[in-house]
Amino acid sequence: MKHYGLIGKKLGHSWSADYFARKFAAEGIDADYRLIELNALWEGIPKDLEGYNVTIPYKHAIIPYLDSVDAVAAEIGAVNVVKGGVGYNTDYIGVIESVKLHVESGWKALIIGRGGAARAVHYALKVMDIASEMTNPHGKIEADASQYNLIVNATPLGMWPEVDTYPDIAYSALKPQQVLFDCVYNPEVTEFMRRGKEQGCTVIGGLKMLQVQAEASWKIWNSNE
Repeated sequence: MKHYGLIGKKLGHSWSADYFARKFAAEGIDADYRLIELNALWEGIPKDLEGYNVTIPYKHAIIPYLDSVDAVAAEIGAVNVVKGGVGYNTDYIGVIESVKLHVESGWKALIIGRGGAARAVHYALKVMDIASEMTNPHGKIEADASQYNLIVNATPLGMWPEVDTYPDIAYSALKPQQVLFDCVYNPEVTEFMRRGKEQGCTVIGGLKMLQVQAEASWKIWNSNE
């Protein structure tokens, strides 16, 4: 049996283990996927893992612990997939697949957050020819929300179990032609999304991003590179 896993600090919100358990069962794959909580990376990552994912708060912090990172992950400055001591990023692929039917080249986007997820979103939007800027998620966000075609929550705000939290933007200023994308997938409808929907906005949750990045991770783990 091969072993895979997710490295993070608090993983009670994660659906990754369930996702891969269903995948392995459906496809007859002799493998398991476990959640590995570490208070610090120096505590040690299990040596028996064929590959693993990385989540909050280690997507950037893990880079010095790796032998190398591929060119895309290096440009993003964040890693969410590791195989054989090499870091990759598949989050940006999940972002593109999640929003591509709802956005247009030349749009302007606001990314709430400055961590690993935000960096992946920034890179994905750059690939899609969408100009974006990141903002600090703490406290009231002063940016004029109405001037952006796309607003992205790339923070844990709203994630289970703190489902009542949300980015503090001027929701009342939002317009129906705007799109809100939340990288959070648990719950499937966050408070950020609910408030955007109240204003008539198109809202997109993070579940597809999870699924797409997971499948891209699996391809990396099973590649011959």
